[in-house]
Amino acid sequence: MASLAGRKPAVFLDYDGTLTPIMPRPDLAVLDVAVRSGIERLAGLCPVAVVSGRDLEDVARLVALPGLVYAGSHGFDIRGPDLRVQIGAEHGPALDRAEAALRQDLAGIDGALVERKRFAIAIHTRLVAPQSKPAVADAVHRRAAAEEGLRVTGGKEIHELRPNVPWDKGRAVLSLLDRLGLAGGAVRPVYIGDDETDEDAFRALAGRGTGIRVMDGPAPTAAEWRLRDPGEVAVFLARLADALDLGRPVATPAL
Repeated sequence: MASLAGRKPAVFLDYDGTLTPIMPRPDLAVLDVAVRSGIERLAGLCPVAVVSGRDLEDVARLVALPGLVYAGSHGFDIRGPDLRVQIGAEHGPALDRAEAALRQDLAGIDGALVERKRFAIAIHTRLVAPQSKPAVADAVHRRAAAEEGLRVTGGKEIHELRPNVPWDKGRAVLSLLDRLGLAGGAVRPVYIGDDETDEDAFRALAGRGTGIRVMDGPAPTAAEWRLRDPGEVAVFLARLADALDLGRPVATPAL
């Protein structure tokens, strides 16, 4: 609250690993009712957006709060009240070809999960045996090399193929600040995320916002602050809402 210095926060939240624990399969990461209520309360006090690697429709369904801004596929697909942005739609045919090839290439590797999103393909390796994970990575990189319009990015137990355009969570957040009229000095953006893709947002907000990395121990990051797990994120969001509701800082122990 001291870092806000009287400004209103605009809160940007990742989903997996931030609002919910990382699960073996994406469909198991269901938002807790209490966390949803906390986000809803906070959204009544300041702007809130969910910025996820998930498909836009998927993350909007899971959070299920109307009136929020949702940015899916790492910000390639954005929707909010009076807002619709899509980046890289022309690369759909390349993603279609890559999806079909990867499903064939990885069919013989137990645990490899190919998840098609509208603007990306995620290949999950959490259930893959350690000795088979290099083969998954090789297949993904071969497919990226075969499709000039796609590039490989990574994260926790995941490889992704995305349109090869200069766009990521950081650029998406900066664009949202402009489009929503939040880029002035009266607002301080706060971004909370747990993965490599969230580092793009931390770097983009350096010097103008606050980055909070969700991780259970110290590690290199561009974020200024750390929360250990989604449970602490829920506590933090509740305390932030308390402070905004009261209009003054509240005493909080170090997390």
